[in-house]
Amino acid sequence: MENIRRGQFEGIRADIATNPARRPDFGEPRVHPTAGATVVGARKFLVAYNVFLNTPDVDIAKKIAKAVRFSSGGLRYVKAAGFLVRGLAQVSMNLTDFEQTPIHRAFEFVKREAARYGVIPVSSEIVGLIPKKALEQAAEWFLQVENFDSSLILENRLTAVMGGKMAVGGLRAGVEPFIEQLAAPTATPGGGSAAAASGAMAAALASMVASMSRGKKAYVQYESQLSEAIARLSQLREELKSAIDADAESYNVVMKAYKSAKSSSNGDAAIGSALKQATSVPLGVAEKVVEVAKIATKLRPITNPNMKSDLTTAIALAKAALEGALANVEINLDALKNDSPKDQAFVIETSKRAAALKG
Repeated sequence: MENIRRGQFEGIRADIATNPARRPDFGEPRVHPTAGATVVGARKFLVAYNVFLNTPDVDIAKKIAKAVRFSSGGLRYVKAAGFLVRGLAQVSMNLTDFEQTPIHRAFEFVKREAARYGVIPVSSEIVGLIPKKALEQAAEWFLQVENFDSSLILENRLTAVMGGKMAVGGLRAGVEPFIEQLAAPTATPGGGSAAAASGAMAAALASMVASMSRGKKAYVQYESQLSEAIARLSQLREELKSAIDADAESYNVVMKAYKSAKSSSNGDAAIGSALKQATSVPLGVAEKVVEVAKIATKLRPITNPNMKSDLTTAIALAKAALEGALANVEINLDALKNDSPKDQAFVIETSKRAAALKG
């Protein structure tokens, strides 16, 4: 940006018509006589950060700025200058990559340099906006927090839970709430929900592999197969995600049915109905993950071989989901009484469907 602006408006106006380096990407090689020109670019977030010193001596601020800025041997990704602002010397900085040179490092550098001249920082200011991560870095450094992770911040964790998405703290923050619920001493969520989650991850991995191969020159002949696989995997992934809650809810209904059976005239019927639903959910999961595994297997010869391990993981997850789902089907069938022809028919039909999936 500074290269484009060099020479200010007058310099650009005089140079743009003859200098190839000044020629705009779009439009004619001239600027508007009064409005100038528009520059659109993309870069990492720039943090405008200023430190005030307890002195009006601007020469000190200029010396510190020279020491801290990269162009004269200072910190990488830092631009700096010294000014007199509101009666105090100010070291004005632009941090062009706060992840490489964080704000706390720039502050400490200024503080150490200021000590050479017998002055100290009295305050600092942020001009404009600043990424939350930049402040989290500063908090971690100044507080010396061991094993700090931004998912430890309450608002970040709440955002992850409420949004159902990965939090700023990384992938762990996205999956941790569900994992901790599995670990809790409660009946739900349990193995059925875990199996559904495993199946959803299998579908997601297979979809990723197909999506990263589709559109590439080496796999253009498989475009239709890849698109079909992606569409079906997307549908299966959503259905399996829904089954995570559905499995837990169906088991909760079973528990309620058992509790109310003692005081109800049709308690056995309510239990039977709840068990059938609790059986149908994992059976549906089993059928879906078998399809996921088949699609993932078919993707192997038509996708990037460098992603072979991802498909292997997807298939393994699908197989684990199948085994877990069928185990839930079996235990619920065992609990179902075969007192009526309807119950007997349900058990026989469900057992046949489960047996077919094992093959």
